[in-house]
Amino acid sequence: MRILGIESSCDETAMSIVSENDGVIVIEKSLVASQIDLHKIYGGVVPEVAAREHVSAIFPMLLEMNISRDGQEIDAISVTAGPGLVAALRIGVELAKTLAWMWKKPLVAANHLEGHVYSVWSQTPTPAFPALCLLVSGGHTELFLMRDHGHYELIGMTRDDAAGEAFDKVAKLLGLGYPGGPAISKIALEGNASAITFPRPMLESGDSDFSFSGLKTAVRVYREAHPEASVADIAASFQQAVVDILTIKTLAAVNRYAPKSVILSGGVSANRALRELLSSQLAQQFPDVTFHAPNIELSGDNAVMIAIAGLHRAKQNDFVDPLTLEANPNMRLV
Repeated sequence: MRILGIESSCDETAMSIVSENDGVIVIEKSLVASQIDLHKIYGGVVPEVAAREHVSAIFPMLLEMNISRDGQEIDAISVTAGPGLVAALRIGVELAKTLAWMWKKPLVAANHLEGHVYSVWSQTPTPAFPALCLLVSGGHTELFLMRDHGHYELIGMTRDDAAGEAFDKVAKLLGLGYPGGPAISKIALEGNASAITFPRPMLESGDSDFSFSGLKTAVRVYREAHPEASVADIAASFQQAVVDILTIKTLAAVNRYAPKSVILSGGVSANRALRELLSSQLAQQFPDVTFHAPNIELSGDNAVMIAIAGLHRAKQNDFVDPLTLEANPNMRLV
């Protein structure tokens, strides 16, 4: 089966062709057009600007896929239908609907969050079920128990800021620019992660929920009280606090739910400090539980993950009508 994947949920326009041969995922083509440099001017993503950029990028990208006019090389189309910025989502959704109708191909309405989870299926071995999924991005910090393909149980989520959002806000506070995650990770290499003891909220809450708003406030208060402090030390200490929270809460969930594998996904999964601590602690404490994280190039928004998610939905004949599909900015996974 060969799937065309289309992603336009935020500030990356992406398209891919993915196939499956004997159970192995093959990435035939993957293109991503990032808008980061444009949105840096505003310190964040402007939805209307993002939508216009998607329009400019998506049709040349389709031509680069080298698909024939009748789409005979494609078995199905998978498009991000949500969640995301509605103006941005509509660009990809309307293109996918048009192609599905023209080519008479089945259409999958992919969930962006599920796409991030399926980014690890681009590698072998794939996760065993049940799998515990830590999804960490700019808009989401959630723990899911994935019992099988398409079957999820939400067991924990942030009660305020997402981890990626906290990275962006602290980076802005420290004058490091946008996007905050890569900026903090880079300067943190020059700092001392033990220099400042920032709080680790909700470690004793007894559940799998997260909170990062208080940590963000603690950084602001410290910065105001110690304007002479090293920015690198503040960044490193803040990053370590976030990484500790995510790792400790995830390991507690592993102990509670006894999964066979742990999946780290979402944009913040590119953070090397998080990858290293979570994987090493998991190996030490739960040696029989496997760890899975996407290749760095698939940690951010991309169409490969949307195509893989669509492939698994297509196997279940989970298709939608191209004449009635609408972008859903609040689409939920559970």
